[in-house]
Amino acid sequence: MSDLQSCLGTTYLHQTEYDREQIATMSRPHIRPAPLYKVYPQAPTVSLPQPVDPGGQLWEALSSRRSRRRYAHHDVSLEALSALLWASQGISGQAGRLSLRTAPSAGALYPVETYVQVNKVQGLEPGLYHLNIKDWCLETLDSGSFGPQLAQICLDQRFMAQAAVNVCWSAVLRRNMAKYGHRGMRYIFMDLGHICQNLLLAAEGFGLSACPVGAYFDGEANELFGLDGKEESMLYFASVGHPDDGGRGCEAAKR
Repeated sequence: MSDLQSCLGTTYLHQTEYDREQIATMSRPHIRPAPLYKVYPQAPTVSLPQPVDPGGQLWEALSSRRSRRRYAHHDVSLEALSALLWASQGISGQAGRLSLRTAPSAGALYPVETYVQVNKVQGLEPGLYHLNIKDWCLETLDSGSFGPQLAQICLDQRFMAQAAVNVCWSAVLRRNMAKYGHRGMRYIFMDLGHICQNLLLAAEGFGLSACPVGAYFDGEANELFGLDGKEESMLYFASVGHPDDGGRGCEAAKR
């Protein structure tokens, strides 16, 4: 067993994978649910004033962000896609030899890689791409209509085939865990949360609908993008597209 595969974080990742043949019969631990809110009934309280809108698009985006799964059959512009990708992981500054990005990362290691599955983007052929962050370009991996296949991989969530684009994030596990060991997996998941939220807020700013997706068949997702699942593994997705007519919020998730 390699040094990386013997790490507890990697063991957790593999033991929680979804497999198409086993998902229907796999057992889940019987864990009693927790209350939705935690309160300290005996504690003195201090009332907070209503949040004040400081103005600007960020506050509006925070207020309006919802997971939306209905998309119109319109292309997203290449300029909008570039902006969304920059908001999620673009280089925004330098600190010595370190190139800092729009989303924080433990130790500035940035283990998350960005892939793009394009359905309807102006100036781009449908296909699979990898985001080269250093040179700020998309590297073409394969051409074709992979939307329906990706939707099937993500537990048949068909809206992914209707989205203009699906942004897909993997992690190069060793990039983080060589420094942080067992605890590194926690930091990878934190990085993914920062990155995805940036993308969702940027989508709101462009008047686009977006929805994060965390349910997928691990082996099939890795195979689609040519990942080995050991050194690099697919971990998270987000679909993006124009809202359908009158669809802003009508398909919002309960979250």
